[in-house]
Formats: sequence, C-alpha cells, structure tokens
Amino acid sequence: MPTPVLFPEYGDRMAELARRGDVQGLADEALAYAAVYTGHWGHESRHVTDALGLVAPERKPELLMAILDRCCRITETDHRRVTNELLEILVRRYSKISTPDSAAVALGFGARHTAYFDGEEQRRMAELLLDAGRPLPPEVVAVLRRTVAHGYWGSAEALKPLLAKLDAPALNSGEAWADRALADVASLDPDEARRWHELFRHAVTATSAKPSQKWETAARRLLDELPEPGDRLRSWLALVGQPRTIRLNRTRWEHDVNEAFDQFNTTPLRGLVWMTSFLPDHPETPRTLGALVETALRKVAGLGPRSPKIANAAVYALSRVPTEEALAQIARLAARVTFKGTLKELNAALDARAAALGLTRDEVEELAVPAYGLTEVGRRVEHFGDASATLDATSGTVTVTWRNSTGKIVKSVPAAVRSAHPEQLADFKAAVKDVEKMLSAQTERLDRQFLAQRVWPFDAWRARYLDHPLLGTLARRLIWLVDDVPCAFADGALRTHEDKEIAAGETVRLWHPIGREVAEVLAWRAWLEAKQVTQPFKQAHREVYLLTAAEENTRVYSNRYAAHVLRQHQFHALTAARGWRNKLRMMVDDAYEPATRELPQWGLRAEFWIEGIGDDWEADTTESGAYLRIATDQVRFYPIGAPEHYAHAGGGGYEQWVSQDAQPTDPVPLAEIPPLVLSEVLRDVDLFVGVASVGNDPTWQDGGPGGRFREYWASYSFGELSGTAQTRREMLERLVPRLAIADRAKVEGRFLVVRGDLRTYKIHLGSGNILMSPNDQYLCIVPKQTASSSTGDVFLPFEGDRVLAVILSKALMLAKDTQITDRTITQQLRG
Repeated sequence: MPTPVLFPEYGDRMAELARRGDVQGLADEALAYAAVYTGHWGHESRHVTDALGLVAPERKPELLMAILDRCCRITETDHRRVTNELLEILVRRYSKISTPDSAAVALGFGARHTAYFDGEEQRRMAELLLDAGRPLPPEVVAVLRRTVAHGYWGSAEALKPLLAKLDAPALNSGEAWADRALADVASLDPDEARRWHELFRHAVTATSAKPSQKWETAARRLLDELPEPGDRLRSWLALVGQPRTIRLNRTRWEHDVNEAFDQFNTTPLRGLVWMTSFLPDHPETPRTLGALVETALRKVAGLGPRSPKIANAAVYALSRVPTEEALAQIARLAARVTFKGTLKELNAALDARAAALGLTRDEVEELAVPAYGLTEVGRRVEHFGDASATLDATSGTVTVTWRNSTGKIVKSVPAAVRSAHPEQLADFKAAVKDVEKMLSAQTERLDRQFLAQRVWPFDAWRARYLDHPLLGTLARRLIWLVDDVPCAFADGALRTHEDKEIAAGETVRLWHPIGREVAEVLAWRAWLEAKQVTQPFKQAHREVYLLTAAEENTRVYSNRYAAHVLRQHQFHALTAARGWRNKLRMMVDDAYEPATRELPQWGLRAEFWIEGIGDDWEADTTESGAYLRIATDQVRFYPIGAPEHYAHAGGGGYEQWVSQDAQPTDPVPLAEIPPLVLSEVLRDVDLFVGVASVGNDPTWQDGGPGGRFREYWASYSFGELSGTAQTRREMLERLVPRLAIADRAKVEGRFLVVRGDLRTYKIHLGSGNILMSPNDQYLCIVPKQTASSSTGDVFLPFEGDRVLAVILSKALMLAKDTQITDRTITQQLRG
C-alpha cells in the first residue's frame, strides 16, 4: 500500500500555482505547508516536492531564493527546520552540476548563510565562475571568508589560495557599517579611495589582542595620508550593530546569526577601532567607543556576547585617549559591564590611570564623573538663540523642558532650533543620553558601596558627591553618616531627621539600617515620605537579614532560599548585575561552580548552590542546550582563597576539587560572618528568587511544562512573604491610606485586598498574583513591561521595586473593575 500524503490540499494548490508561473505565491504556500508539517521530507510530502518540480526550469532559481528569503524571517524552530530541509533538497542539484550557471545559483544561495558548503565545494564552484570570466559577487566573497574564519571542513586550505588571488574589497558586505564604509570610499576620487583601501587592508592584519608598535606606526602613516579621517571612522563605528543589510538564514543549532557580527569583519573592525585612538582628540570619539563596548557585549541567543573582541578593542582605544571624556566612559562602563573578560580590561585601564595620577582606584572613579554641562546640581540650561532647553535630573529621572523664543513651554524642539542650531542640538541630545547612562551606572556603583564600607574625608566627599553637578542628584537623596551622625540633604543643608543642621565633619560614609536603632530607621522612613524624597535605591527601606534560629541549627549554611525554581537566564542576568560570578548551565555532561560572589574586603566568598532542572531537551532547554530553569539550594561562605566547588550541571552535590595531598576547606560558620555581609548577600539571593522565580509568572497556573511545577507555583504565588515582600507590605501599610482607593483597599497578611464593584481581589505581596471572590478564583493579569508608569502620581520613597509598582497598578485598576475593557480580563471577571 502506498504511503499516504499529509495535507494533500497543499499539493493541489501548489501545482496550480506552478502551472501559472506564480513563483512568489508558490513560495508562500511552501512556507505555509512547512508550518504545519512536522516530519522529514519523503513519501508523505512528495505531493509538495512534485508540485515544486512543475515550475519552469528557468524559474527554479527564483523559487529557491524566494523560499530562502522567507526562511530568513522564520523564528519558530520546527518551522525553520522543515523549511531548511526543503531548501537543502532544492539547492542540491545546483551544487552538483558543473556549469557556471548552476555554480552561480548555489553560491548565491550559500551567501545567504554564515557558511553552508564545505571549502572544496565552494572552491570548485567559484573556479567555475572565474574560469568563465564571471566575477564573484561581493556577498559570495563574504561567505568564502566567513567559511575560512569559522574553520569549517578544512576550508582554510581549500579557500585561502583562491581568496588571495581575488581583487576584492577588504571588508565583507552585508553589515551596515561596512556597506557605508565601502560606499563612502567608492564616492571619492581614485587616489583617496586607493589610500582608504590600503588602510582597510592594514586593518585586516589586526590579528593580535593589542597593536604592536610596528602595526601602530604603519596605521599612523596611513591615517596621516588621509584628509581628516576621524569623522569618517566615527560615522562608520556608530553604525556597528545595526541590522544586517543582507539578512542571513539561520540553520539548525545555529545562534541568531543576524544579531551576531560577521566573523570575518571583526578583525578589520578591531583595527579601525584601534585607529581612532591614534587620531587627534575629539569629544565624539569616547562616546562612540563607549557605545561600541555596549553594542559588542549585547547578548545573542545561543552565542552570548556579540563580540568580546570588539568590546576589548574599544576599551583599549579608550585607555589610549588621554581625555576626561574617555576616562568618564571607562568609569561608567566599569560600573555597568558584567562580561568578565571586558570588565577585567576596564579595571586594568582604571588601575593604570589611577597609578599614573597617584590616586586610588576609588578616587579615579569619582573624579572621572563629568558635569556634562550642568551648572548646578542636576540642572543645565542650554540656549539656542532666543529658545532654550532645561535639563533636570534632580529627581532621578532626566527630563528636558523646551521653551520657544517667547519663553513659552513647548512639547518638542522648536523648528528654529532644528534649522539654525543643528550641531549644538546634536551635542545637547548626546549630553542628555550621557547623563542618563552615567546616572544609571553611578546608582549601581553607589549601591555596591555598602559592602565596600568606603570612608571619605568630609571636604572631598562634599566636592565629589554632595555638590557635584551630577552625583549630587544621587547623594542628596541618600542618608549619610557624618562622624557617625545620620543626616541627609534638605532645604540647602545637611540635616538630621530632627532638622538639626550639620555644617561640617571629619569623615563620611553611607548609612545602612543594620545595627541602627529601630526608632532611627523608622524616623528616616517617615522623613523621606514627609519630604517626598525618592531614593535612587532602597536605603532607609532596605531589607535587613539577620541570622535565624534555623540557620543557627544548620550552622554553616542557610536553607532560607532553597527549593525554588528559577528562570535560569533571568537569574544569570541578575547575578551579573549584582557582582556575582555565574555560568549558564547546559544540559551536558559537565561540572559547574555555584553562583559566587567574592568579597575581598572581607576575605570571604559567598556561594549559592544551584542545579539545572529537567531531562527533556525540547521542554527544558533552549535551542543551544541551556537549561531553561534551575533549582536552588544552600547559601554558604568560604575563605576567599578556598578551593572551588563543582557539581554536575543536573545536580548530584557539590564537591571541592583539591589535590590528593590537600584537605577540603570547611565553610565559615554563619555566626562568624559579619552581619552586614550576611545581610547584603542574603538580600541579593532574595532578589534573585523574588525576580526570577517561575512563581511570579501569572500564566503558569497550569504549572508549566507537563504541570510539573504546579505545586511550587501555587506555594510561591500565594505563600509566605520573603524579606523583600515584607518590606513591600510595610510600605503599603503606610501608603494605602493615602491612595484615592483608600476606602476600597487594605493590607491583610500576605495580601493587598481590593474591593471592586464586581469582585473582591487579593493581590499577593510577593508575586503580585491575584485571587478573587468567590472561592479564591485565580485571576490572570499579565503586566506590561512598563507597569511602573501606570501608578499615576503615587509617591514611592525608593526606585527599583517593579513588583510594588505592578501591585499598585493592579490595585488601582481592580478598584474600578467595571471600567476594565481588556477582554482577557473581563472574561475572567464575568465568567
């Protein structure tokens, strides 16, 4: 009996399209079939391949490329797999026929991939074209180079001699920056264009981690021969990371190739980046290089950072630029970058600058923060003729207010400013972005100063922080200890919460609630709320984690945050942001260290033990094989020099790897850990669990894949409150009576209870998930990513608690449940 075909209606439609010569319609239909067909191409799908074979021979290359164009846009894994298998069938005949025309089709197809055919195949097809007197298109040259760069299938031996004979540009086409560079140079007179191409060829030789003196000398000579090359280099570098101009097809197991950098181009790009530091100083150079570091470190699914090589090259170039703007970029990046290799380069650059200036590393970081044109703390007024713009960063949010020539506030940039002052406007807009980036970086740096226990001389602190035009916007919203007297800035002076003015002192350090009297902590919370001061991070409301009775019993480890299920990639991002070292766990036979935070000032290392969950490749991992979820276990502390622990990716227990002659190092008893260290480490772990737990996902009522996590989801979503959630409850107890819905809302135990007209709702203070009357029926509301903007004019005394903002936005909405129009919600309310 013949094998039945699947979805036979597709074959009929496609045969008709083929007879009509509708290649584009046929490609659409082929993609539609691939979306519903989950098998491998064979007898059951022969009606589709037979229909494709009805296309006129001269139109078949067009059909191949039409299907390929559509495949480049597919995101669903199985759909892409099925379509790629079809493409492999269709292109095979062209790669096997030994004619220039078939070679042109196959090479054109291969050029839409990172690499496709092996080196010998590509060489044979390329020589067919060249022998016929037909040049290789730039995109074909690009894929030949990428194949060599990837080292596939002995490609170097097959392709390098061929590439050496080609008279092709030194840059691969297909990336926005390279295309612009090639186009710009093509528009120049032949002599100048020749010199630029010579510079590009030199950039291709940037194969070492840093330029040699010989390489630099040659680069400087080439730059000197060009008229003002800086503007062109900076304009090209500003385009790095923009969408590819020639979109590539992603094959199975491959990372998102259209988000990655062209692997061949990264070498000449590194050379061009180095060259920016050999040019005369220009204020735009550090800004361009700083942005390039961030662009190069942006992560790609299945790959990781796009190009640490380019990020490190940009850091090197910044370290060679002897300006305050360059130092500011290095300091900003050192506070934000989490990729270990690049962070090491940034730290080395800062340490070198500190040694050259005879200052400490901390002092250099502080002195590196520019004023960005701010003439007073948090304010800059820029005049554009009769119009003006006021930049205000005093509240933590950077705002710009425009006034036209009559002094009237307007919503956007006045037309006269755009036409008469374009360069000044561009500089001002760049400064606004710089202020936003630097404030974010310095907020994170200051938040890490608690464990650093930094102490400043009063006068130096006042100049570098309190009265600094930019850092003052942060320092004036924090509480400080001046000679151990707590004070904060209000009404033009430092004051205690009892309004006693502090005019001077000897030393200053950050105030932390641990070890302070409860009355003092509560007084500062009340002071902040009365003054309507929003702190840049939790300080007065900061959670304090003290040793529990259970931890006294376990003695050397804490189980406080064990047995949770976390989204691995979100957890990984959080650990990096908080200064922990962690590696993504893959579903492979390999061993991993725990998530680790080193505390050199205390001689300690904190460890958070975790392991991957699941054994189903499809349901439990990403395409690259990384676990989607991890399970949590103990928190421990060891001397910083103790041997590392390792455990199998999927669990099995941690062990210290020591030589046969050595003894494992015992953990430090929790009772011996300084209270500040214990509290801050457990606060980090609470953050990891509180943000990354699958229990926070309102769509997981069914328990996720196979319902395996239903019990955990229910226990977390509506269970006991963590330290962060308890702080949230205390905040809401004071905040709710001042809300417009005060008569409809109250805090009861673990919930904020809100009375609507249709139902009564219980919003859990930990997860933000909702139960509603009657019978605690679950209500699924998926918050927007910008939920914090929906809390209206509600004052919050600290930034950074997104769950609190989500809870408030849900409460404000549910109190007026008859006005809800979202059908996904109304159907649940009336169901």
